[in-house]
Amino acid sequence: MKKRVAVLGATGSIGKSTLDVLRNGKDDFDVVLLSSHTSYRLLKESARDFPDAALVISGEIPEGTRAEEGIAWYGRKGLLRAIAEAGADITVNGISGAAGLEPSLAVLDTGADLALANKETMVLAAPLVNARSAEKGARIFPVDSEHAAIYNLLRAHGQENLEEILLTASGGPFRTIPLEKMAAITPEQALAHPTWNMGPKITIDSSTMANKGLEVIEAAGLFSVPAEKVRVVVHPQSVVHSMIRLKDGAVYAQLSKPDMRLPIHQALYGDDCVPCPFGRLDFDALTLDFEKPDFDRFPMLALAYQASRNGGLYPAVFNGANEIAVASFLKKGISFLDIPRIVGYVLNRDWKNSGVTMEAILEADSRSRALAESYILHSLEK
Repeated sequence: MKKRVAVLGATGSIGKSTLDVLRNGKDDFDVVLLSSHTSYRLLKESARDFPDAALVISGEIPEGTRAEEGIAWYGRKGLLRAIAEAGADITVNGISGAAGLEPSLAVLDTGADLALANKETMVLAAPLVNARSAEKGARIFPVDSEHAAIYNLLRAHGQENLEEILLTASGGPFRTIPLEKMAAITPEQALAHPTWNMGPKITIDSSTMANKGLEVIEAAGLFSVPAEKVRVVVHPQSVVHSMIRLKDGAVYAQLSKPDMRLPIHQALYGDDCVPCPFGRLDFDALTLDFEKPDFDRFPMLALAYQASRNGGLYPAVFNGANEIAVASFLKKGISFLDIPRIVGYVLNRDWKNSGVTMEAILEADSRSRALAESYILHSLEK
């Protein structure tokens, strides 16, 4: 029997890679739902290979705008209704940013498995997400290449034997640039990632190493370990996707070519090992380098560890402030080095709270964004 699949964020980089995997596995999958935030034409083009999929535009339609032919649902509520009614066995959440949290919870509410590429889901609300997953009996399969590697390594060697997670990072395009030149980095330079092809926000996050910081928080939530047990290792080739060190000192690694289609393939097939044409590694000319991260060069990584150690709402605050800072940098409203200044300013406010509830998360997210915008407006904007 074919597995029924929904793809959220189908027109983004994760979504496009997912559709490649689904085309390759057309005998194993039925695509029942595709969503995009605003890219109507691209969504319609993507759906040509999946004619049975219901289509959703999750952005709100401006008043007076005619609904487009072939779109079953519109808006945030339309997306949540579509998730509830799709009858998917597994849903890939490739939505970017904090907007992906509510759809992740909606997927778990149906009892369907969640192939999770939206790292903000675990960053903002790991306790809620893990509780919902357990309550509904729905599995979470990480789609980030690093977390997919850790998931498979722990499945093979046992969570109970884990000493620490070694989370690899490419180091981005500015790993070796002189420190005195970093203030002059432009959005165009930051968008030129040496290894991965990603959307603009995540590419900027990679250049500041905020992305790796978010992945530290995500790993702590996914695998129920403190951030101190998640150690970042810079590995420029992006071939070793992560490692685990066991209590006996042995280190195990997962290697493949940097191709997001491999972890997506693994997530869609669950715990079954199915032949995959993506990510095959050639050992004939392979060099692997490893080094410590430079926290002075990349203060966003240090701030992420601070947020994870503080726990509670601090990870949501880190994420919200960073999203505002990155958006301003992309518009050339602030400098590259202003990004950690903004996030540090917001994070160092008092965000202690009695508990991580959905209401508290949304309030912290909103307040952190407002504080970041105010700081940019009154202190930094050019």
